Amino acid sequence: MAEAEEDFSSLPLADRFTHKVWKVRKAGYEDAAKQFSLTPDESDPCFRPFLNDPGLWKGAVTDSNVAAQQEGIIALAAFLKYGGRDACLRTRNHTITPMCEKALSSTRAAIKQNAIEVLLLYIELDVAGPVIEDVLPVLANKVPKNVAATLNALTQLVHNYGCKVVDPKPILKALPKVFGAADKNIRAEATNLTVELYRWLREAMKPMFWGELKPTQQNDLEAQFEKIKAEPPPKQERLLRSQQAAAEAAPAAGEEGDEMGDDVDEAPEMDAFDLAEPQDVTKNIPANFSDLLASSKWKDRKEAVDALFTAVNVPRIKDGDFNEVNRGLAKCMKDANVAVVTQAALCIEALAKGLRMAYGKYRSVVMQPIMDRLKEKKATVADALGAALDAVFMSTNLTECLEDITAYLSNKNPQVKEGTMKFLIRCLRTTRDVPAKAEIVSICELGKKLLSESSPALRDGGAEALGTVMKIIGERAMTPHLEGLDDIRKTKIKEFFETAEVKAKEKPKAAPPPPKPAAAPKKVLGGKKPLARKPAAAAPPPPATESEAAPPPTRPAAAAGKVGVSKPSGLSALKAPQRRLAGPPGASPRRPPAGPPVMPDDDAAPPPQPRLGISRGLAGRPLGKPVMPAETPVPAEAPIASGLTAVERAELEELRAANERLSRQVDDMRQERSKFMSEIQELKNQNAGLIEDHTRDVLSIKAKETQLVRARSDVEAKEQVNERLRRELERLKRALSRAEGLGTASGAHSPSVTSPTHDDAGIYRDHGSAAGGRHRMSFTSTMSEEKENGEPVFARSKLSPEMRYAGDSASSGRGSPARGFRSAASHREDGSESGVSITRERPASSLPQPSGGVESWKRAAEVTSQLKARIEQMKAKQGMNRP
Repeated sequence: MAEAEEDFSSLPLADRFTHKVWKVRKAGYEDAAKQFSLTPDESDPCFRPFLNDPGLWKGAVTDSNVAAQQEGIIALAAFLKYGGRDACLRTRNHTITPMCEKALSSTRAAIKQNAIEVLLLYIELDVAGPVIEDVLPVLANKVPKNVAATLNALTQLVHNYGCKVVDPKPILKALPKVFGAADKNIRAEATNLTVELYRWLREAMKPMFWGELKPTQQNDLEAQFEKIKAEPPPKQERLLRSQQAAAEAAPAAGEEGDEMGDDVDEAPEMDAFDLAEPQDVTKNIPANFSDLLASSKWKDRKEAVDALFTAVNVPRIKDGDFNEVNRGLAKCMKDANVAVVTQAALCIEALAKGLRMAYGKYRSVVMQPIMDRLKEKKATVADALGAALDAVFMSTNLTECLEDITAYLSNKNPQVKEGTMKFLIRCLRTTRDVPAKAEIVSICELGKKLLSESSPALRDGGAEALGTVMKIIGERAMTPHLEGLDDIRKTKIKEFFETAEVKAKEKPKAAPPPPKPAAAPKKVLGGKKPLARKPAAAAPPPPATESEAAPPPTRPAAAAGKVGVSKPSGLSALKAPQRRLAGPPGASPRRPPAGPPVMPDDDAAPPPQPRLGISRGLAGRPLGKPVMPAETPVPAEAPIASGLTAVERAELEELRAANERLSRQVDDMRQERSKFMSEIQELKNQNAGLIEDHTRDVLSIKAKETQLVRARSDVEAKEQVNERLRRELERLKRALSRAEGLGTASGAHSPSVTSPTHDDAGIYRDHGSAAGGRHRMSFTSTMSEEKENGEPVFARSKLSPEMRYAGDSASSGRGSPARGFRSAASHREDGSESGVSITRERPASSLPQPSGGVESWKRAAEVTSQLKARIEQMKAKQGMNRP
């Protein structure tokens, strides 16, 4: 076993990283971490195998053995810590995603902590964007514990670097999906991540994802937000390497840290606009917006501004042509209806907040109309107008608005003057630029005028304006502007000065920059040696005249340059072989004095020396000759030359590897681009399919609606028919009751003596004449019934054909079902026509008249008796049919 261990230890580290025995791999990881920690700088040769083959680290972080995996992640952390930015760039594409899937959810706490440390190092060495891009896909993993562990890692990244380094946009877009997960641990980690983001972004983060959460989740998050609202703004706990270098170079690193903290405090206000994607709202504005605003009806104007507010009420608006819209809104400020004015002010506020600085070109169109409307006494309208003015001011600056403010502070209307004064105070509080001296003088004069007003509100406003200006420029600078004021007013101004909160940078903060340039150039000139060599590059002729003695002193100078900055020397190393190949044929005709003497001497020299002399002499590096004149008699020339050759070759290899890496990155980007293009095409096809499905669904819905409307109309028609049948039935019942009463009366008296009454005669008025004409009374009654139902006379025969009785052509025009029933019954039972049908066929002239003969009354009596008998038979049948 001892021999086997010796053999394993003698293997190269790259072979031990891929060995099949986990103990050998574990020992290799440990030895690699030790070697990395002992290296003097990032260019040590021990980093080279792992830079050339970054896939070794993928196997290390995903090792099947837990103990070996732990040591592999520790070794990767040491490699990144001591290997520098190049180690980060070459390995992060191979290790981040596998490590998030296999290491962050490990049962060992050491593996989790070291994996998170590796992610932090990846961000520290370069930027956070590529790291977040590789971490976010793990949120779609099918294993819940991997998703929860990844969310925890994102929380740690945001906590250490903040939202100024870690872009929160892709994280916020992924939050709704993880909040909808079924696993409670995932939802808990998502809540922690959201709370951490809220510490940095505050309310600015909500428009990105808040509407996609459930109400219960929103309530839970609001409860968590309330706990941290009182906390001080967070600060970046871990600095990038670039930030560390800047902090070391700056003479006052503490002051810069404070300024960075101030920027973090202001980050939520700035990020509210930056987090949102620009939206094109011009297509959502109603096409008839201008026509509706010009309407004489206030409801139409209100509808226009309501529709506009719905369209422009988005976090960020894509810049476009809003001239017509703003002119219409400016006209709305003169509207007599306060609801229209209020809604128009809200539209201006939404446009100004959505466009930000792009809205500045519309300031002159809307600001004066808004300030004219400040005369409105209603609080809701005044608040809306003030908010609109504040939004417009945020898109411009105090210089552009000061002229209008000065003009309206002298307005005769006290409401306008007070509203303008409040607007000026808000401008002074929110401006980020210190006003110019002339502007300060103008503002102070306006404040002094307000101090002499009769209204207490205006006097207090003047004192507050002067106190806010004092907060911006300082007490000492404000002293000349307060001359001539009494002590009471000065005391009042001092009170407002102590309580005022401003965002403009005070002038004393501008004093430190003068010493910074004095100290910075020394460090820059001492640290960046290429800057010292570039001016000297204009003097290559003197070294050329020194003939052969020039190359030796240039070599130590080039070596010194290499230690300072490696890339310029690497470029020279690449250019040297090219000049060596192209130099002899082209140099002799162009430069006969310098070219020929150098080349023959180098060719005559021993083989190692001429190559070094040519490579360093033609590489354009004679910058060290004037600097190192005293070192020319150095006797140890051969060792320096050999050392420089190794460094040069190492640089050449490094640059070649960098070139290969860049080519691989270009290929990867091309592949990603083709993949993205294919995905875009697939999404376009899916979108087209969804549009077709949507169109089909809309058409089917419209067809169903048409069927429903038709069915409803049919139901209404049937109800009307039923109503008419009901009325007809009631009329028939009344006719039968009258006929029964008539029969009773005729049986009581003799037919020869009885004379027909008005009711008796009414029974026979329904019978038609032999000529086939409709009786006047029957026709009139039918007409009246049809008019009540709202249909023409002929509608009865069309809607209820079953009501026609199947009689001869001389039957009554009314077509009563009762009459048809009686006629049919007489035919069925007797086989001959009854008296009713005979009477119906008689002409109207043969009906009994008051002065007619006895025969007519006898016949009427017979008909009545027959009708009565028929009624009795029907009653008897009905009684028999009843149970």
